Amino acid sequence: MRTYLVTGGAGFIGSNYIHYMFKKYDNDIRIINVDALTYAGNLENLKGVEGRDNYTFVKADICDKEAIAKIFAENDIDRVVHFAAESHVDRSIRNPEVFVQTNVLGTAVMLNCAKAAWELEDGTFKEGKKFLHVSTDEVYGSLPDDENAFFYETTPYDPHSPYSASKASSDMLVKAYMDTYKFPANITNCSNNYGPYQFPEKLIPLIINNALQGKKLPVYGDGKNVRDWLFVEDHAKAIDMVQEKGRLFETYNVGGHNEKQNIEIIHIILDTLQEMLPEGDPRKAHVTEQLITYVEDRKGHDRRYAIAPDKIKAEIGWEPETMFKEGIRKTIQWFFENEDWMKNVTSGDYQKYYNDMYKN
Repeated sequence: MRTYLVTGGAGFIGSNYIHYMFKKYDNDIRIINVDALTYAGNLENLKGVEGRDNYTFVKADICDKEAIAKIFAENDIDRVVHFAAESHVDRSIRNPEVFVQTNVLGTAVMLNCAKAAWELEDGTFKEGKKFLHVSTDEVYGSLPDDENAFFYETTPYDPHSPYSASKASSDMLVKAYMDTYKFPANITNCSNNYGPYQFPEKLIPLIINNALQGKKLPVYGDGKNVRDWLFVEDHAKAIDMVQEKGRLFETYNVGGHNEKQNIEIIHIILDTLQEMLPEGDPRKAHVTEQLITYVEDRKGHDRRYAIAPDKIKAEIGWEPETMFKEGIRKTIQWFFENEDWMKNVTSGDYQKYYNDMYKN
């Protein structure tokens, strides 16, 4: 049975990945989920897998060398899927040091512990071991407003926020380990994810939640910043396929072919909510364009991101399957069906779940 060590598995993308992997492989794999349970880590995301004999949760910080080394010492880890990161740009602008600590030093700890566990006496590595570092398209900087301009794996790095700079640094660490030690790894750089379990500081869940409550919908600057949107389950599939079919030491860009301006996203969400809310639901009256409120632009706000996932399609056969119109309906439906999750997250009560579940 192959054993996966997933860091940040209680977060948005990590938890969706764990659900995807158990759905696909069921009892043929084992997953050890390591998460520090900071504000965005929520074990309620994983209620559906708790109790499985082949799933283990470990509360630990990836910067804690002893804790991570202990996991490697006590388990024969075959795959590392490294999601754990501070990921919100606004928070990075306010507190850059936290992002450097987690994203750079934490990645160094993960690399060193995996290297120590997997390296043979001759400097080669045990067969079949792989480390996948999950990163972002933000490391490439900003694209011009040109529909023919895209990020490729060969695009030079040009990060503009403390968040993207910290992720670029962690990418470079992984590249250095691959080049220096021939460490068995891959890097994936993905576009903006959306879907179930996303913490409501990010655009799409924030707009859904605020609109349903009749709260203002904040829009940075003129709202015309463009992002490429990827449904999170499509991303989970891409990560699995890179681990299974990707060439070692390669980087793969994972994009959604769903480029939209932020203001366009907001209008789509409002229109979709109006369609999906039943007649007579009092929230329907809240969902109006009058809620849209333009605010001062974010510092260093990149204008446009767009990924060309040509390489991953050509080499591995992956391409996005979920168009935005379908994905946003799935996402809204999930939030309709999980209102308690949203209430717990926005009130801070999600941490109580950990205390209740693991108090002993």
